[in-house]
Amino acid sequence: MYSQDDLLPISALQHLMFCERQCALIHIEQAWEENVLTAQGKVLHERVHDEKAERRKDIRIEHGMSLRSLRLGLVGKADVVEFHHQADGSWIPFPVEFKRGRPKKDLSDDVQLCAQAMCLEEALDLSIPHGAFYYGKEHRRTDIEFTALLRIETKTAVLRLHQLIQLGKTPKPVYAKKCESCSLLNICCPKTFESSTPVEQYLKRMIKET
Repeated sequence: MYSQDDLLPISALQHLMFCERQCALIHIEQAWEENVLTAQGKVLHERVHDEKAERRKDIRIEHGMSLRSLRLGLVGKADVVEFHHQADGSWIPFPVEFKRGRPKKDLSDDVQLCAQAMCLEEALDLSIPHGAFYYGKEHRRTDIEFTALLRIETKTAVLRLHQLIQLGKTPKPVYAKKCESCSLLNICCPKTFESSTPVEQYLKRMIKET
């Protein structure tokens, strides 16, 4: 069990899964650089969180629901939690995370949402089998199952996140293709960024902002 002072943001799991150096820059060194993509994502989340609670027949909808897990040492907010009414009279939570882009090839989104579900399970003492993403670029929901394998991946990522933060040391940069989509590129790898020609720098900025 973790103490209140040891709780880390659930959103840090996505940073960790994308790149441990990016995660350390943000959560250890407090480095952050806004771009068009991150600004749009921030506005999207704020808009969703500000919505009022809804009731639709057999579904209750809560927005911006606070989450906490002392077992995992996590804290954060769920964009939306739908409570689905069951035949036995119970209500099963169904977390929905809003993303401005498209589904990712890695597990960063899945791990983040699974962690939200596990926080809800701890708080409500029940099992949550499914959740969903709403991707803005595709204008549709993508359902996800919280499988045993995904739960193991999530717990492993949580442990690694706590280890990284407790160590307090930022990993050295390892340049890869995915770095082009990182808003911290010129902070993380300034020599790589500065050594580019003006045209290449412009293209890198355009890639980050589209």
